[in-house]
Amino acid sequence: MKNRSQTKTVFVVDDDQAMRTSLKWLIESVGMRVQTYPSADAFIQDYYPGRAGCLLLDVRMPGMSGLDLQEYFLRQGIRLPIIIITGHGDVPMAVRAMKGGAVDFIEKPFNDELLLDSIRSALELDEQQRGEQAMRSEVAARLDQLTPREIEVMGMVTEGQSNKEIAAALGVSAKTVEAHRAHVMEKMQAESLAELVKMALLCHVFEERGEK
Repeated sequence: MKNRSQTKTVFVVDDDQAMRTSLKWLIESVGMRVQTYPSADAFIQDYYPGRAGCLLLDVRMPGMSGLDLQEYFLRQGIRLPIIIITGHGDVPMAVRAMKGGAVDFIEKPFNDELLLDSIRSALELDEQQRGEQAMRSEVAARLDQLTPREIEVMGMVTEGQSNKEIAAALGVSAKTVEAHRAHVMEKMQAESLAELVKMALLCHVFEERGEK
């Protein structure tokens, strides 16, 4: 049985009750799970980070606007994919939404199939982002098993330096570098150099840790 946080849900936030009802019926008609909210504040009170799905968000609402909610999510580091829908679209509004990371900007009245296609794409994006986050967490756990010297060697290896170059830079023998490199590959569970490089890039390892 799936955890509630892993159940894909389309969250609809729109102050127009008729629109909420219409969207709920449309989305449920293709087998997707839907939750609707009359305001951004109501959604914030109910939502908790980590829930799978996407957000279908109206722009103009009493209180916090859709774009304000989008910016709130950015500040909170919440990566839930957002589709902006509006009956009052203009170019500056669309630009602001897309710069804020919206996956689509749809004007009312909209084509049902195009909206459903956009929702499917947003749900796929959410699944992809979750997979990457899970991998980042796993790689971070493996990194924590490395010694400071092994992290140093990993940084040089993933930058393309040879064992000989690393040995010269660290003032150790090539054999010692080979041993460190073997430990790195084992602890990181990397079967190839390419896989090790991918792990380093995925976690921005040496940017975050200040390594060169």
